[in-house]
Amino acid sequence: QVQFVESGGGTVQPGGSLRLSCVGSGMFYAMGWFRQAPGKQRELVASINVRSGSTSYADSVKGRFTISRDNAKNTMYLLMDSLESEDTAVYYCNAQWATISHNWGQGTLVTVSS
Repeated sequence: QVQFVESGGGTVQPGGSLRLSCVGSGMFYAMGWFRQAPGKQRELVASINVRSGSTSYADSVKGRFTISRDNAKNTMYLLMDSLESEDTAVYYCNAQWATISHNWGQGTLVTVSS
């Protein structure tokens, strides 16, 4: 069973940047970054086809976030620029199609605050 470890979160001011990392024991062919904000459901914010590099983004982060991967290292990244308070959430990585029945890691907390 594939397991992931997320890292790179922290506290940043609005307009700042962070880069999150996701290291896996393996990678699914379609991977995604998810986030769960306080009082909200988990949502998919970015996805990538690990083999082709094709990417997709939620409207809320499009133009600000960049998803990438290093297949040789079984590592995926999320570069977050122009962060807003609404981006505050715990960020997770998993298969693009992951549901509650899948194995989820601890995530990494991103807090955007003045």
